[in-house]
Amino acid sequence: ELIRERLTDEVTAVAVSLVDWRTGYLTDLAAIREVIGDRLLIVDAIQGFGVVDAPYEVADVVATGGQKWLHAGWGTGFVAFSDRALNRIRPALSGPHGTSGWPTEVPAVRPAAAGFQMSRIDPVAQARLAVSLERLTAVGVAAVQERVADRVERVFAIADEFGLEVESSRDPAERAGIVVLRPTQGRVTALSAAMHNHGVTATTRLGVARVSVFPSTTDETLDMFRDACVSYATMQ
Repeated sequence: ELIRERLTDEVTAVAVSLVDWRTGYLTDLAAIREVIGDRLLIVDAIQGFGVVDAPYEVADVVATGGQKWLHAGWGTGFVAFSDRALNRIRPALSGPHGTSGWPTEVPAVRPAAAGFQMSRIDPVAQARLAVSLERLTAVGVAAVQERVADRVERVFAIADEFGLEVESSRDPAERAGIVVLRPTQGRVTALSAAMHNHGVTATTRLGVARVSVFPSTTDETLDMFRDACVSYATMQ
């Protein structure tokens, strides 16, 4: 509805994050495609690719990195274009590997997706991404999403036990693996310290703590998170 209200004849493309990094909210790509019609749909999928079984086929551009849910490390990722997108988008900035021609000539942009390359491809990074994708496809994204959903419910239960407000959505259709917790005012530092002291890695900023649940998150890790919440609740 928010997107529909802002559409005008001058809007030719809509760019969205598949999962919002601040709130953990999962975008409904199919609904957005229905709303925007023939306009290009450009998706930043980095916070959801590999953990959300999303309808990527409705998008015209999907860009993601492999350092987050795929665990492929930095320097990995890809961008995929539909034929429509390649016909309508022109690269405004590229590197030498996105152009063709001799060094003594004015370079020309390479055709298709190759024209968007910024640097030389790293074969080691390619191998890391390939292994990660092979492992993901071996089990299927749906299985990963189901496992993560189960772990997220456990985080919700622990947060509720200790009175931590869950600011991210509890609706499975509106979430991925990011859970946003808001402690009482002025106590985000105490929560951050408690998690650090119990070996729990989380991101804290703007008064909230953000924890990411992976399919590999074990019961022992969730017990560590609960112990951190115990410490937080008993701090003076």
